[in-house]
Amino acid sequence: MNKQGGPEVVVVTGASGGVGRAIAHAFAKRGAHIGLVARGEAGLDGARREVESLGGKALVLPTDVADHDQVEAAAEQVETKLGPIDVWVNDAMATVFARFLDVEPEEFKRATEVTYLGTVYGTMSALKRMVARDRGIVVQVGSALAYRAIPLQSAYCGAKFGIRGFTDSVRTELMHDRSNVWITMVQLPAVNTPQFNWCRTKLPDHPQPVAPIYQPEVPAEAVYWAAHHRRRELDVGGSAVKAIFGNKLSPRFADWYLARTGYKSQQIQGMPVNNRADNLYEPVPAEAATHGMFNSQAHASSYQLWANTHRPLISGALAAAAAAAVRLARPAR
Repeated sequence: MNKQGGPEVVVVTGASGGVGRAIAHAFAKRGAHIGLVARGEAGLDGARREVESLGGKALVLPTDVADHDQVEAAAEQVETKLGPIDVWVNDAMATVFARFLDVEPEEFKRATEVTYLGTVYGTMSALKRMVARDRGIVVQVGSALAYRAIPLQSAYCGAKFGIRGFTDSVRTELMHDRSNVWITMVQLPAVNTPQFNWCRTKLPDHPQPVAPIYQPEVPAEAVYWAAHHRRRELDVGGSAVKAIFGNKLSPRFADWYLARTGYKSQQIQGMPVNNRADNLYEPVPAEAATHGMFNSQAHASSYQLWANTHRPLISGALAAAAAAAVRLARPAR
């Protein structure tokens, strides 16, 4: 429910697969009306059926988020057919697994336009409507790679760093204007999504996420929580926390460590990549799904996320334990 008592109206970009599709599921289970934004119509149709089976309502919006006019048209359709947008989630992304020197300028540009400018354009369309009503929230789906870059993903890492800086800038403007609109960023760990099957890669072996890996439902629930709590940022998974804070403590050590391990850990050794379709410029319908190929390795929950979203409970338990310890210590004295 939104504040007016009706179904929450949500837009999710990158909704045809992976984390975006799982985010649509998370909102659908709470009865939301959802604008599903992505390029691939087959994936969007599958996501629509799932959303409706979970109790939500879906509007399919085939859109290239790298095109501002298409994003704006999608936002207009949502407001016309579903109502005022309460939550906008920017999840769409594209990447190229390769050494920077092996990436063509047009490939780097395209990955940046989808991942970074797609987020900028989505935020523009959302805030254009939300600020006028003085309500709403924008959730940026980020990554630990927004703080700690790794080899072989220079375009993606650069885009995620850019999104973090852009989001901080916009947040301060909203605060200056005393707006009730909020913007937040959820920093993800490695996730079991189809992106490793459909991304463009120039690596000798099949790309893979760096363990530990989480199922997409874990960050999806984090995004839903972030959309209803005014948290500046939300980190998901102990590995994301380690990467973010470890880099702050010793970035030079992180450079050395990733230079030694970052190539091997991002490839399935002995599994060469054959000529395959990728989604950098066109969707790959056959790969549209919520989960990727790493189900057997993926965690379905995160103790860190639970603790991070239950801070008052944790604080209360710690305070109670401290008080009990004091009481027990008094007879001994």
